[in-house]
Amino acid sequence: MDGSVALAAPDAVTVEIIKGALRSAQAECEALLERTAMSPVIREKQDYFIGFYAADGSLVTGTKLPLFGDVMRPILDRFPAEDIRPGDIFWYNDCYISKGGVSHTSDQVFATPVFVGGELVAFAQSWAHFRDIGGAWPGSNTPGTESVFQEGIMVPPVRLYREGVLNTDLFEVFVRNSRFPQHARGDTRALTAAVRLGEKRLAELFSRFGTGVLLGAIAAMREQSARLFRRRLSEVFPAGGSWKFADRVDGDGKGGGPFTVRFGLTARDDGFTLDTRDSDGQAKGPINFLMNPTVPNTVFGLYLLANEPDVMMNDGLLRTIDEVLVKSGTIVQPAFPAPLGQRSNTLARVISGCLGLLAQATDGNSPAASSIYTIYTLTGRQPSDGSLFYKSGGHGTGQGARPFADGLDVIYYVAQQNYPIEFLETDMPVRIRTYAIRPDSGGPGRWRGGSGMIREMEILVDGATLNTRMDNVENPPWGVKGGQAGRPGRFIINPGRADEREVARLAQGIPVQRGDVVRMESTGGGGWGHPFDREAWRVRQDVLGGFVTAEAARADYGVVLRDTPDREVDEDATAALRADRPAAEGMFHRGGVYRDADAWWDAMAS
Repeated sequence: MDGSVALAAPDAVTVEIIKGALRSAQAECEALLERTAMSPVIREKQDYFIGFYAADGSLVTGTKLPLFGDVMRPILDRFPAEDIRPGDIFWYNDCYISKGGVSHTSDQVFATPVFVGGELVAFAQSWAHFRDIGGAWPGSNTPGTESVFQEGIMVPPVRLYREGVLNTDLFEVFVRNSRFPQHARGDTRALTAAVRLGEKRLAELFSRFGTGVLLGAIAAMREQSARLFRRRLSEVFPAGGSWKFADRVDGDGKGGGPFTVRFGLTARDDGFTLDTRDSDGQAKGPINFLMNPTVPNTVFGLYLLANEPDVMMNDGLLRTIDEVLVKSGTIVQPAFPAPLGQRSNTLARVISGCLGLLAQATDGNSPAASSIYTIYTLTGRQPSDGSLFYKSGGHGTGQGARPFADGLDVIYYVAQQNYPIEFLETDMPVRIRTYAIRPDSGGPGRWRGGSGMIREMEILVDGATLNTRMDNVENPPWGVKGGQAGRPGRFIINPGRADEREVARLAQGIPVQRGDVVRMESTGGGGWGHPFDREAWRVRQDVLGGFVTAEAARADYGVVLRDTPDREVDEDATAALRADRPAAEGMFHRGGVYRDADAWWDAMAS
């Protein structure tokens, strides 16, 4: 909205109808993008999102991924409203110019304006992760980078289409930089089609409801989100209080680390301040996270409004923490041209930092920490024709247990997907030998941390190269309120063979040959509550389901199971074992030690 249109005050029913229509249009655009994209990163892994924005760039409805910043601001800073025309499509992927609007160069943003009666009223936006955009190594965001210049071509905010006409020269330069040009072409067309559809659907809504009513409904939705979020935030963090929390990233793959992310939150009568300036300095390797100030708002909003499904993810939610202090040169605000490709390792610590603040303020009535998803990639030549292949696998890990339920098992970052085995074995020279829950990986607790997974991949071609990325090993996801930390993962080549070896968890260029087997064991999530408080029948179910072994049931949960096919609980032996209840004093658990908030801060700060 630019203020030139008089807003109407629609009734509550109309607001809800418009809210549903916007969500439906968003879902339709997402389905189009997924259906027409060429790259498996978008089509199979679903690494994308669609957003609608007002004319001033404020978010109307968007993603629940806590990765992105103020996506439209870089475009509007470069192109004033009077220079924007119907049919234009804007594009960028530059992380530094966008100030974290996108957080690594593989992410491409496209946006097109919506006009009604010659007046700019909105934008439709699409975003997706591209498979390869050039750079030093296939995939464009590998663990070996030491500069963002090695992570592919950087596109500042530009006009890809001018009044419906493609800037062919600009487009061809971009395509030429990709090792998979057919995917770059196809994915660009898919993103373009998605924003064109979004433009059409938004124009239809403006025509149906009228500009004043629709913009008035958007204003009402934004006010609803802001009001509810501020109320919930004030209830959890009352004015006059201050809290602090820190967590660690294991390392950067270049010998540096651990790197500590430090948060301090202050609640005032007139607002909130989140201070990240004491975080460690930026890394040489690509784990730096260029955190936009809207990111912590998204993280807190996702948890505090989890029971408010009618609340839109919009600009009202993104501005409630009105002061987010950052310091250039830190791990969460690196200075150009620091590499950013593996920034999710640090993003996960940003999320666990926010959860740690929530745990302190609510006496542990918040989730335990979750593990960041695991990635390994394989590059080589197809045996059939010698063409380059690039197999990228993002794999699920355990999520933190909640005060009311177990953590989710084998989740790959919110709503994204693991590649189907059938797709991998059809397109890549690999064979998947094992795909299973990893028992005992979830942190023990009254509510068990989510389990990680085991995946074994046999290499079917000579001369391939493996890259790895796994965090939360030296610093596994913490347990809370008596729950224990998740169990760390590892990478092994040729398990059980004479040449078995464990490999580095953030590494580039590991040589593998035909017949080698790569085994990935991913990390589990932290547990919630004392493990001895978990009902014995739940522990038995976990054992029968393969989530917990009988040995761990006894050692971690104090539950003794009979050695029978049905694994009945030995009630007397369990009662005797649980009578000697281990102490669990201190809010947070990691490394076999429980610590209260102050002791945790001191341990992480050292």
